[in-house]
Amino acid sequence: MTAETGSTAGTAGSGDTAGSGGGTRERKRDRWWVVATVALVLWVGVRLAVNGLSSWPGALVGGVVYAAWITWWTNRRRRHDARTAGVEPARMAGLERRIRHEDIPEDAAERQAMAQLVRRRKLKLTRGRLWAFPLLGVIGVGSAVLWFVAGENTKGALTAAGAVVFIGWLVWLNRRTLQRFNRLERRLGA
Repeated sequence: MTAETGSTAGTAGSGDTAGSGGGTRERKRDRWWVVATVALVLWVGVRLAVNGLSSWPGALVGGVVYAAWITWWTNRRRRHDARTAGVEPARMAGLERRIRHEDIPEDAAERQAMAQLVRRRKLKLTRGRLWAFPLLGVIGVGSAVLWFVAGENTKGALTAAGAVVFIGWLVWLNRRTLQRFNRLERRLGA
């Protein structure tokens, strides 16, 4: 498939339809410039909401840097995942959508690509939690302690509570994603 034309040559019979949520056809929202635009708007919007309208130059510069970084990171991840799964990078967003919706393709080649991608993501997820959760805990506790030491008890308590809620949400999300990957592996016969 080419990004310019949106062509899906070679994917006929794979359950790919323009209206389905699980097809592998590239959608407009999957293109790099849409990712960059959304990142820019979100960064600038949050910064202006937090710091006020007078901070627009810094918010805009930070937004451009953040949008460039997130676009580079997203495209890099898609290229690496595509290489692992044996598909073109332009098809990765559709394949990720199928994984998110647990939509198993009928085509054997797509099933194999999905199984390889699920294995890669599961490995990265389990490997990442060994260092990510403890690091986030240290950052959360450290930030709260610094607020308490500075005499800002309210900010310290809010930081500690926010860290507990955020890490709890991440643990829940991690478990949910691992359960999805396990279900997909069973259904794909991987």
